[in-house]
Amino acid sequence: MVNLSSGKAIAKIEDGELVSYLLKGHEFIHQKGSPGWRNSDTEMFPVIGPTADAGFRVHVPRGNAIQDQHGLLRELDYELLSSTDTTAQYKKSYKAGTVIKNSKYPDKSTAQLLIWPFSFEFYKGFELTDKDLEISFRISGEKDMPFMLGYHPAFKLYSENPMVIAEDQTITLGSVLKAGSRALEVSNCQSVTLRDDKELTIKTEGFGHFMLWTEVSNMICIEPITFYPYAVEQVELHKGFDYLSDKDRHFKVTLIP
Repeated sequence: MVNLSSGKAIAKIEDGELVSYLLKGHEFIHQKGSPGWRNSDTEMFPVIGPTADAGFRVHVPRGNAIQDQHGLLRELDYELLSSTDTTAQYKKSYKAGTVIKNSKYPDKSTAQLLIWPFSFEFYKGFELTDKDLEISFRISGEKDMPFMLGYHPAFKLYSENPMVIAEDQTITLGSVLKAGSRALEVSNCQSVTLRDDKELTIKTEGFGHFMLWTEVSNMICIEPITFYPYAVEQVELHKGFDYLSDKDRHFKVTLIP
């Protein structure tokens, strides 16, 4: 466990996963073991969305790509590169063609093994101040590698009528619940605010969109994404790909209480 602190702000990171963000004693992050979701945050990469109806195969320019929902990055372990009182840096690495066991098999998936035909390194960083928490991502990989990226944090809810404010939209918890497993799309948006007992603004760089998901009233996932996967059929998921150039790609999410 890595513990960060700055003034009255505390963040706790367990194996690269943000498990707590406290400011003046108020917890913003959904806690493991509480109803709703078994995690507190994760990343969706190199694909976002379900793939079962496409036989777990995603069209890419090179070789086979067998991916379960939201990609294989979550099956890899983070390596802690460095940490200070206020920062932490992590990395995941993947070599093209490496076969990865799918942790969802056999209970939640019929895909036993996953594979991706490109090598990449995925970096995740945290920087805490007494005013905000910045989560940064850097993707380094082979030129022309296709990818989508989504950050999937879950936030703890306290009030009976929380809402998400996205520019000129006011989105109720009921609307998110009604959207179900598809998640509710918030397109062309760089920043949203969760209004609950305490307000929390989620400001992003590089993503461009959000989707909102929950199945319970005590938490909500507010997910910055590069592509909303339900805009296409699963067999056409490749239409949402971006591509790496000869430079690393950078993304940022800032949590601002």
